[in-house]
Amino acid sequence: MDDDRWTGWPERWVGTDCDVRMVVGAIPQEVKNGFRYDEIPWRRFPHFYGPGEEIPGLLVVLASGPAEAASKALWELGVNLHHQGSTIAAGALAVPFLIRAAAAGRPELRARTLRLVAEIGRCQHLGDGSREGLLQVAEEPLMVEGSTMCPVDWTIQAARAAVTSDLHLLLPLSADSDSEVRSATAFVLAAATDEIPRVSSALHRQLAVESDPVVRVSLVLAIAQLAREQHDEHAPAWARELWSDPTQPPEVRLGAGLAWLCLVTEPAPNELRALLTDLSTDQYGDLLQPVPWLASADPTGRGLQSCIAEMLTPNIPRNKA
Repeated sequence: MDDDRWTGWPERWVGTDCDVRMVVGAIPQEVKNGFRYDEIPWRRFPHFYGPGEEIPGLLVVLASGPAEAASKALWELGVNLHHQGSTIAAGALAVPFLIRAAAAGRPELRARTLRLVAEIGRCQHLGDGSREGLLQVAEEPLMVEGSTMCPVDWTIQAARAAVTSDLHLLLPLSADSDSEVRSATAFVLAAATDEIPRVSSALHRQLAVESDPVVRVSLVLAIAQLAREQHDEHAPAWARELWSDPTQPPEVRLGAGLAWLCLVTEPAPNELRALLTDLSTDQYGDLLQPVPWLASADPTGRGLQSCIAEMLTPNIPRNKA
């Protein structure tokens, strides 16, 4: 980084054609709605395994290809745009098209597509179930992508802006007939950066009528993530009311307990410790593993247990092996 190109990096790149936030924000609505991939500067932003101009072909197959080919294309997009939990600028360029593929494409791929959208718009979470990390979205400012030297947080900001721009497509999916889609939609909506009262209200409404345990926990964590970013002073009381209410479903109390720990810095009260460490809690581990936040915290299948252990014993170093 000793040549002129890197002088003043990254400030010198702000607002230029190397700033993925500017590029994604400038995509016209008609380009997104018309799937006009050729008007996107893919070549400028390579993915983890090759040139960015490979991405449009995969998006075409995902949106309109035969079932098996579409599923394979989505898998390849995941590999190329979300490598080992990391995100990359080409992914932010793909987000508007992934959202449209999820909204209007094959229903059986909707949940997987939405999860990819959410993962592109978050920092790396693999193995992090801590109070500080579980609901964290932003990346360290100087963390960069090796292939483009674009700050990772710029990619996250660009992806989140794209999600916010397409709330009209995403909000209806929060009441989809498929519980996996509802859970994944909550994961995506938690990345919104504007119209937070509208998004939060939609999540609260769905929580009031939701019957699926995985979706219930996803909704609780999505609401908490939005509240945490907005520094909502009422959110801790809301979460505490849920986890301390014995009439609430057990999974709601567990999700709210984790949310409360992420929203405050004070030690866990004895009654919350008792709830989270009760032997009966362990039986919910497998049931709740599909909750996106928990799956990211521990992909081996012990997301709930890992989060509880890490949040209640924060001084024990995490084993990321």
